[in-house]
Amino acid sequence: MDQDLGDYRKSYEKSELIESNIPEDPINLFNKWFYEVQDFGGVDEVNAMTVSTIGLDGFPRARVVLLKKFNEDGFIFYTNYNSEKGKSILTNPNICLSFFWSSLERQVIIKGIAEKTSTDLSDNYFASRPDGSKLGAIVSPQSEVIPNRVFLENKLKDLEIQFQGKDILRPENWGGFIVRPLEVEFWQGRPNRLHDRIIYTYQEDYTWSIKRLAP
Repeated sequence: MDQDLGDYRKSYEKSELIESNIPEDPINLFNKWFYEVQDFGGVDEVNAMTVSTIGLDGFPRARVVLLKKFNEDGFIFYTNYNSEKGKSILTNPNICLSFFWSSLERQVIIKGIAEKTSTDLSDNYFASRPDGSKLGAIVSPQSEVIPNRVFLENKLKDLEIQFQGKDILRPENWGGFIVRPLEVEFWQGRPNRLHDRIIYTYQEDYTWSIKRLAP
């Protein structure tokens, strides 16, 4: 099968990214873009992002997860620490996050260092989840080979009985990672493929340098 996709094209004309109109801190610009997409972008999950890691086999691997918090310290998501993703991050914490919001023709790429969040933060977020999600985190040996779906469904039924009327506490192998950004690149689609690319780079004096990249 030979599928030629050469004619898949569109013109990007919805906005622009100009140095005179951006803040000195990339988190402020990310916050602005995030809520513009949420309010006007028509995106179901504006917090969906691609997390790219270097696996234990030396190959890069990317998957979509949900951003759960961001602030001046970094970007937080939660996972099973024993999963392929978790083991990769604990072995090599240099990772990349990326957001693609096609409805507003925008992309954000974040290069940073990941580390575990505090136990209190992980406990508090886990406690806020629906009981079904809590049990799902306990049931799934994430990334491991399992015999079939019935295996998971039976484990879930057993846990529903076990925890009926009881508090469901966070397992130690499940929790958060915070990605502390070193570079944040903002991409805004523009006509004729002359896209706007602005990159923020964290400096030793705790400020951000701002540069324009060629598209």
